[in-house]
Amino acid sequence: MKKPTPYLRFSALLVASSCMSFTLACNAETPEEELEPWQQAQKTEVWEPVPPVITAKPGQPPSDAIVLFDGNDLSEWESANDGGKAPWTVDADGAMTVAPGTGGIRTKRSFCDVQLHLEWRSPAEIRGEGQGRGNSGVFFQERYEVQVLDSYENETHPNGQAASVYKQSIPLVNASRPPGEWQTYDIIYMAPRYSETGGLIKQGTVTVLHNGVLVQNHFKIQGTTEWIGPPQVEPHGCAPLYLQDHGDKVSFRNIWIREIEEL
Repeated sequence: MKKPTPYLRFSALLVASSCMSFTLACNAETPEEELEPWQQAQKTEVWEPVPPVITAKPGQPPSDAIVLFDGNDLSEWESANDGGKAPWTVDADGAMTVAPGTGGIRTKRSFCDVQLHLEWRSPAEIRGEGQGRGNSGVFFQERYEVQVLDSYENETHPNGQAASVYKQSIPLVNASRPPGEWQTYDIIYMAPRYSETGGLIKQGTVTVLHNGVLVQNHFKIQGTTEWIGPPQVEPHGCAPLYLQDHGDKVSFRNIWIREIEEL
């Protein structure tokens, strides 16, 4: 048999080298036991999609966040009563405070799945007790409430204390700070899903960190927040974030939200 020329031997070497180094198709044709460890590992590497890059500096909202309140104005909010100007006050210290009796406020934008950060403060002067002490609420899609309440040494029904999913889920622990001190909520909310005919396909969920402590762990929301009676299931789409006027001068600051989208 005629011996291969040096050129042909060199070409064959290149093909073999290519197969051994980078070509997954070659790996797929090679028996598993003959592959090098790095080639076996390469089979489970996923290179697409590539996550987008954001910046997240300490003490600042992530670069892709929507800032809902930065201490300057209420331009992102409106009255939940009539859609007019948000009637709450903006204080000199960069907080916004409930104006009791004016009604709740809601965002002008609508949201579905979100990450929310906000800070809140109950009045330093203690008035009332139980549900009548520093009461407000954060409602996702205007329907599902994470309770805001002065729950520092304040007895009430546990499924209505601070960081409860109101009347649905008791927080794992009470992480409340004394009245007059700022507190934080960091919340991951995933909206419920409905079929075209209005049937519930998937329950919504909520995870809550209160002052950095996990207090709601992927709780499956049972339905709308109801003061009287059980939760109700009603089909809906994306909707605003709502903050409640419960008659107490609760303050809020540093509110930002990130829309969660699948890659």
